[in-house]
Amino acid sequence: MTPAISRVTVVGSGNWGSVASKLIASNALKLDSFHDEVRMWVFEEILPSGEKLSQVINRTNENVKYLPGIKLGKNVVADPDLENAVRDASMLVFVTPHQFVEGICKRLVGKIRMDAEAISLIKGMEVKREGPCMISSLISQQLGISCCVLMGANIANEIAVEKFSEATVGYRKDKETAEKWVQLFNTSYFMVSAVQDVEGVELCGTLKNIVAIAAGFVDGLEMGNNTKAAIMRIGLREMKTFSKLLFPSVKDSTFFESCGVADLITTCLGGRNRRCAEAFARNGGKRSFDELEAEMLQGQKLQGVSTAKEVYEVLRHRGWLELFPLFSTVHEICIGRLPPTAIVEYSEHTPKFSLVGGSAQFF
Repeated sequence: MTPAISRVTVVGSGNWGSVASKLIASNALKLDSFHDEVRMWVFEEILPSGEKLSQVINRTNENVKYLPGIKLGKNVVADPDLENAVRDASMLVFVTPHQFVEGICKRLVGKIRMDAEAISLIKGMEVKREGPCMISSLISQQLGISCCVLMGANIANEIAVEKFSEATVGYRKDKETAEKWVQLFNTSYFMVSAVQDVEGVELCGTLKNIVAIAAGFVDGLEMGNNTKAAIMRIGLREMKTFSKLLFPSVKDSTFFESCGVADLITTCLGGRNRRCAEAFARNGGKRSFDELEAEMLQGQKLQGVSTAKEVYEVLRHRGWLELFPLFSTVHEICIGRLPPTAIVEYSEHTPKFSLVGGSAQFF
């Protein structure tokens, strides 16, 4: 019996969504197990020319707003109608800003195939009254389907021009499904491996954006590479501690995958979170992140600031603030409660800053 051919829809069309579509489209043409056409749902926008973004993508084969100069593949079809875009898909790739996922999922209830499977490329979490909810869990719960995750050291513009990088698929139980996702994304320049640790992979991708904000503060204050390395080390430890406190099943080995230490490094060296945080610190915190995001990111969204707020809510609610001096201080700087210089200050009068490695030291 011939195996069913999978149809793929990418839910999202920003910078990373467009690059994901390009990767998937090249494999869909090569591999018999995937239908050639890849649908990409586009949140419709009117461009300065007066044209609709989806129409320009379909005419030029380029996302002129979020990934200019890069051909997506002739088999990518931009569709501004969400329900129509997902209707026939058996594989759904979610790649939107995390704050929009719940609304999108509510619109998709009862509109997707019963046998559909999902993967989330989204970094972030929803904090509800009952506690934090990972985006993959939100998708699974709302739509009643299984959801893997893909995270890694993936600055989208570098992958778009086919510079080598790696990524990690996190799966729960079904290794066969994970291998299908690996097959869909893996190329000669984008090496994908799978690990059985959805929460570990997803939390790495989520929490590293908070550390990247801290790294940006260090850059904006011109504190140098030693300080930045210290911030990254402490950040990695807080990522691991937080992940294992929330989900004891998280594996130590996951932090040594691309989704862990590699993603942390690349995000603290490049990436939009670091860049905006650097500008914030250079301005002494006098210009808000909302203002900097609007000016610097051409419609893209910052994830680190909202994730820092969400994590802070969890820490405060559970009485964990003192265990996570870096995470809590990043949020307090972001909202103007502390100046950017607080990222490396230690005061005997603020004992919560002393819990780094069990000794009083700056962080």
